[in-house]
Amino acid sequence: MKNWVPLSDEQYRLVWGKFYKDFNFKLSIHSSDWPSYRLPIPFVSFDITEYTDDDIDDLEEKCITNFRAVTESDKYIYALDWQHQSYLYNPHLENGNASGRIGFYPDGDYYFFLNKDFKWGYLGHPWEQSISIFGEELIHQFEMNRPTIFGKIVRSNR
Repeated sequence: MKNWVPLSDEQYRLVWGKFYKDFNFKLSIHSSDWPSYRLPIPFVSFDITEYTDDDIDDLEEKCITNFRAVTESDKYIYALDWQHQSYLYNPHLENGNASGRIGFYPDGDYYFFLNKDFKWGYLGHPWEQSISIFGEELIHQFEMNRPTIFGKIVRSNR
């Protein structure tokens, strides 16, 4: 089994359509428009403006660990890259086809990782330089295993 399975064109349209609708997603590079999406409750957003290469490596490791903790071993989640190939992603499988993967640090595009029913998720905002976590289960996991790149809290409803 592959851990990065490209979404078909139809899946891509359906998942992104649902995201646009459910999250009221409005792309913007202007800080007056941020956040670019409506976050489900509960949520917390972290600043990620200050980091080293070691922090990026730590983020990758902790995201995989945290997603494994909230995902059954045979289940996939959505890994979405705005205006690019998006995937079904299984964090329990090895990164064998890593060339087709989405990183966890939003380095120029919106990167979103979502449970298939959208009950929790990880949303990377490239221009605000923030990562938002929503859903109690995933927030709790990131609190227990917090990446070093997570700076001050930008916004939260907790």
